[in-house]
Amino acid sequence: MKHAIDPKVDCVFKAILGAEEHVNLLIHFLNAMLGSELGSPIVAVEILNPYNDKEMLDEKLSIVDIKARDEAQRMYQIEIQLLNYSNIPARMAYTWADIYSKQLKEGENYRELKPTYSIWLMDARVIQDDEKYVHNFKLRDENGKVLLDNGGIWVVELPKFDETAVVTTEEARWIRLFKEGEKLDNTQLPEWMHTPEMEQVMNVIKRFSEKEADYHLYQSRQNYLRQQKTIQLELETEKQQKQAALIRMEAAMRREKAALREKEAAMQREETEKAAKEAEKAAKEAALQREQEKEAEIERLKALLAQKN
Repeated sequence: MKHAIDPKVDCVFKAILGAEEHVNLLIHFLNAMLGSELGSPIVAVEILNPYNDKEMLDEKLSIVDIKARDEAQRMYQIEIQLLNYSNIPARMAYTWADIYSKQLKEGENYRELKPTYSIWLMDARVIQDDEKYVHNFKLRDENGKVLLDNGGIWVVELPKFDETAVVTTEEARWIRLFKEGEKLDNTQLPEWMHTPEMEQVMNVIKRFSEKEADYHLYQSRQNYLRQQKTIQLELETEKQQKQAALIRMEAAMRREKAALREKEAAMQREETEKAAKEAEKAAKEAALQREQEKEAEIERLKALLAQKN
């Protein structure tokens, strides 16, 4: 190929899985990722937001996910993300809920709702404390009991996938394609790429490499994504710096409050000690006064005795 092409760049990603002329790739991908979940293989899907060459050439690609519906009316959404950010899990849940809820038309009841499956291919780690590269999330209780068979959210973390492992499943084949696709040479494909679907994918990638208009689009999208990634990283860095500054400020405030409490406690102790000393002094003065009164009384009695004698 004339140019290396990364299949994770959104326009290439949509051309591979979102084009009506090779919808079989989308079907194969969905069966590979969700086969054990669906019970029976998908045989047909309708792409709801298909890739369109003419629309893409204006370089204004704004809808980068793929939405589809199968013959059983189940809904699917597939999205590629090159950068993780703090609110991505919330976006995943919101997007899934939006697609799920919008199935109902006016007058329809909840029985009409069909399972909705979201698949997120992430070129960044999302779940930090786990090395498993595919997670599926559903509405479950604390014991794993599923509330409703309404689909779920599949998160695929490409950095966690071991590209040295032997490909034994179609799921692993697709994941490895998106992780290593930019390094592939269509004249010397590795053994794991020798399937009809992967060869078809390489034809799509080759088109972006060799057709000037498509390569121009690819470069434009890649530059745009680089800019977005840089902006996002800068925003995340700024956010982290602000959070660190806030943590330092809160720590300083806690120290000041602790010092103030200690000062107040010391003043309280001083006041208590002062009150105790004053009470002790008062007690001594009272005792002295009683002694003086006793002495005066004794002197008075002595004077009376002297007068009688």
